[in-house]
Amino acid sequence: MTGYDALRNGAAWLDLSGRGKIKVLGEDRARLLHAMTTNNIQQLAPGTGCYAFFLTVQGRILADVNVLCRPDHFLLDLDPETREKVYQHLDHYIIADDVTLEDLTGSTATIAVEGPKSAEVLQAAGAPTPETDYSSVEWGTRLVARLNSTGSAGFFVFAPEPEKAQLIAQLEAAGAMAGDAEAFNVVRLEHGKARYGEDLSERFLAQEANQPHALNFSKGCYLGQEIVERVRSRGQIHRILMPLVLDAKEPPAPGTKLETTEITSAAYSPALDKVVALAYVRK
Repeated sequence: MTGYDALRNGAAWLDLSGRGKIKVLGEDRARLLHAMTTNNIQQLAPGTGCYAFFLTVQGRILADVNVLCRPDHFLLDLDPETREKVYQHLDHYIIADDVTLEDLTGSTATIAVEGPKSAEVLQAAGAPTPETDYSSVEWGTRLVARLNSTGSAGFFVFAPEPEKAQLIAQLEAAGAMAGDAEAFNVVRLEHGKARYGEDLSERFLAQEANQPHALNFSKGCYLGQEIVERVRSRGQIHRILMPLVLDAKEPPAPGTKLETTEITSAAYSPALDKVVALAYVRK
């Protein structure tokens, strides 16, 4: 495991270029995304953003997304597992709308810089650091967004693919250590941050995921809203995603059931000397 201590006490970088990046353009872009996601897209101003879900008609989680509002487009940041289905999902609902989709995944690198000193590292590299969650600012040909994959302080830097090696060299020269996926995953679980494909999927209703910052209950109609509103008004959920600390050294496999709990992801935490996990717990 590489970069674990840096993630907890300094700053580490990880290449997340496999994450989906969909650019949404056109006059109707805000209206379409507002009608397709669980958060209030139409209130976003350039430079701001939010976290949201795409839902099925049955109110189940098709994908989660970081929505970045830019002056002339939206940038959707997605887990690799959901990039293609979100692209097809949106494309299916573009009928008479002035909306164009561009998949930038192959041409744009995503480098995460995370840890308590991540802002210091970016500043030392000459980059601006957006101050509020989901906000973004340009850095030459790059875009710096206040996003993270671990639940810790952090940023994603989106850069043209040919600039990736140069960007990594700049970050390392500024004090960021290379991290690996295992270290980032352990810190993610220490902070209880859910990930699609492990903790979130189409099995689960929006409220079961326990991500209240993804939901806006005062916006207009959107796909799946009827189920979300029914759950809200009746309180009808029987399980909820929660972080756990297990007094053990070996993490249980995903899907393991412990009485009224189903583990979705787990890892051993060296800092705690225990297992950290996310699980759906019966209410």
